[in-house]
Amino acid sequence: MPTPRERPSPRLIVFALWLLVFSASSQIMIISPILPQIGRELGIGDAVLGTLVSAYSMMVGIFAVISGPISDRIGRRRILLLGTGTMTVALLFHGLVAGYLSFLAVRVFAGTGGGMLSGAAVSYVGDYFPYDRRGWATGWIMSGAAFGQIAGIPLGVVLAGDMGFRTPFYLFALTMALTFLLILFRVPQPDVKRTVGPLTVRRATGDYLEMLRRPAISAAAVAFFLMFLGVSFYVVYLPTWLERSLGASSNEIATLFLVGGVANVITGPQAGRLSDRIGRKGIILLSCLGLSIVMAVTTLVVAEFWVAYPLFFVTMVLVAMRVSPFSALLTALVQDERRGALMSLTVALGQVGFAVGGALAGPLYAELGYWSNTAIGAVSVLGMGLMVWYLVPEPRPVR
Repeated sequence: MPTPRERPSPRLIVFALWLLVFSASSQIMIISPILPQIGRELGIGDAVLGTLVSAYSMMVGIFAVISGPISDRIGRRRILLLGTGTMTVALLFHGLVAGYLSFLAVRVFAGTGGGMLSGAAVSYVGDYFPYDRRGWATGWIMSGAAFGQIAGIPLGVVLAGDMGFRTPFYLFALTMALTFLLILFRVPQPDVKRTVGPLTVRRATGDYLEMLRRPAISAAAVAFFLMFLGVSFYVVYLPTWLERSLGASSNEIATLFLVGGVANVITGPQAGRLSDRIGRKGIILLSCLGLSIVMAVTTLVVAEFWVAYPLFFVTMVLVAMRVSPFSALLTALVQDERRGALMSLTVALGQVGFAVGGALAGPLYAELGYWSNTAIGAVSVLGMGLMVWYLVPEPRPVR
């Protein structure tokens, strides 16, 4: 087992967390493009398909809140091992689904692992890297999600089309298992101050309430909620709308996500590095403003499927512009021993936002059409940008 004294290469740490983000985000993102196939093969109606997304998100939120104080107490490395191990088993269990209820059950199980991992990766960055390097580290780590769009999701969609929708989950179980082994043997526990004293529900609740009394933290938490709410409203039924309205095939949907992934992997690390130099908040506001406009005009400009390619490319550029700067900004709001609780709290509220969006997007799509999803998404992301700009403070960049 590595120790802090060994100080493995920062790039090795980044790669381990990158692989974690790739695996965890891919098993989430694969749901959306294969949602119509899942509905057909299992006989699930459109109105409830979104609950397969929201059930996972709700469990992530619950277990993020639970695991945050635990990671502050036992260390980030142990919680990463627990989360990757749980997620690996849960993804393997996707091979057993036979209907709506069993699929819902395995998504709930996967959500427990996702909750453990949700705040731990970024918290680890805050523990291991100085503030003026966190944008760089977070940008590369979060590009794992982009690589999932470039390689994992298109491959998963093709495998689902050829071998059934269960196959992609086996693929991501394998990569998550590799992540577990890499963390076990090569990732040390950072030498930072941890919380002391017993872990009790009363104490954890008190700590969370104390943090939320700080205006900056409560604003950051609401901003995280709005960020995920907007993305959920926009993305969950985008493939369904493209298939139903424009006749898009599963392979075309796969290439669309590939294009978005290229945009993300190009933008994410650069946005993180730039935010280390010029600050985070301006980048976040600019990306939210642009993203709200793109979301609002989607149904107006995408009259043919080919138009979706450049539009989705721009969408993912704007999404990537805000993720790593915002995550790096959050790590500076509290001291080391409270970072896990803060990240877990904000991520939990973000997942609640994603769950609410996924649950409401289905009925709205069925009743009003996809334009209603894009409109709510646009308002949500604009609100997130304004809240960060006016209410969340930023330390001066180290020069």
